[in-house]
Amino acid sequence: MNILILGGGGREHALAWAIKQNPRCDRLIVAPGNAGIAALAECADINIEDGDAVATFAEENAVDFVVIGPEAPLAAGVADRLRAAGLLCFGPSKQAAQLEASKTFTKEICDACKAPTAAWARFDAAEPARAYIRKMGAPIVVKADGLAAGKGVVVAMSEAEAIAAIDDMFAGAFGGAGAQVVIEEFMQGEEASFFVLCDGKTVLPIGTAQDHKRVGDGDTGPNTGGMGAYSPAPVLSDAVAEAALEQIIRPSVAEMARRGTPYQGVLYAGLMIQNGQPRLVEYNARFGDPECQVLMMRLGAQALDLLLACARGELDNAQVNWADDHAITVVMAAKGYPGDYAKGSVIAGLDTLPEDSLNMVFHAGTKQIDGRITANGGRVLNVTARGATLAEARARAYEMVDRIDWPGGFCRRDIGWRAL
Repeated sequence: MNILILGGGGREHALAWAIKQNPRCDRLIVAPGNAGIAALAECADINIEDGDAVATFAEENAVDFVVIGPEAPLAAGVADRLRAAGLLCFGPSKQAAQLEASKTFTKEICDACKAPTAAWARFDAAEPARAYIRKMGAPIVVKADGLAAGKGVVVAMSEAEAIAAIDDMFAGAFGGAGAQVVIEEFMQGEEASFFVLCDGKTVLPIGTAQDHKRVGDGDTGPNTGGMGAYSPAPVLSDAVAEAALEQIIRPSVAEMARRGTPYQGVLYAGLMIQNGQPRLVEYNARFGDPECQVLMMRLGAQALDLLLACARGELDNAQVNWADDHAITVVMAAKGYPGDYAKGSVIAGLDTLPEDSLNMVFHAGTKQIDGRITANGGRVLNVTARGATLAEARARAYEMVDRIDWPGGFCRRDIGWRAL
């Protein structure tokens, strides 16, 4: 098969790495890709948010299957355009992707199917939002309603912090994403990610993970897109996973189908777990980043078979073969991230590191200039390892981190501490 992956980050490098191992994959193209992806696939320069451009490119290159990595093309309706052209595609329709693109939409789905989640209210002006915060008190959670690259959420521990977040969002800190704001009850517990594939009817769990959102050791400092992750998540036991499927995920998928917008793709449920009871924090319509990296490390070549079964509506016949293993990824970011950071610093030592089923450095934001790998983003590398235990995987990952020569970068030294 000829396969096209849309995206150019660590998530897409991990998807490409897993898909490439499957003998069904003849030709692999990633658009736009990055310096790491270029080592295992062709990279193409197309506008991945333009459905017409993607469909034309796929037809010209005899592409049999398109995998959409990031959220922006989904929200732009690229999957709809590809399906209309008769192309097999992995990723939800624009309507179904509202589960991520709109916090309000998700809350309405939860209300309709009685899925346990935080109490909430929506505002499109600052003054009523401020009044609501004064009434409810802190801690409280303030979210930009639209897509804000994983950063439009403020967990405010004081009323003043919550009101400042409201003022920032309505002043345009997150652009159009903050034109409406959702305010939620602060949920206690431990957060974890549950990943399932849906083909519109059948739900197939494909793994659990936990990530570290804050930039500093000990979960301190500002929120980021994620500084590391590990799989499986111990807090997401079989019993908790079954409760999440029964009370939250299957009812949500059934409600989407009832509305005539069946969900097809990966559904990433962010859960808050307290005393063995899960509640929904949020849905994402794509693989998490960096959680995808640890999932792909554990799934390997079977990932392609699962994505194909999902796209073809054949999940009722699919199964996941799990090894009893653990994987961890440590994000190396440019100094200054998640604030201002410089691009262009040179990264050395990558060519001395192992690349196999136990060790892999996925590139998140790199560019090759004059034969050298340079930093081209905030989150730049995902140093990923697998082991029989989480401690073994973590030791492997940090051993690789220490061999990378990049004075312009930094990482957290405590990824996995909750589980260990």
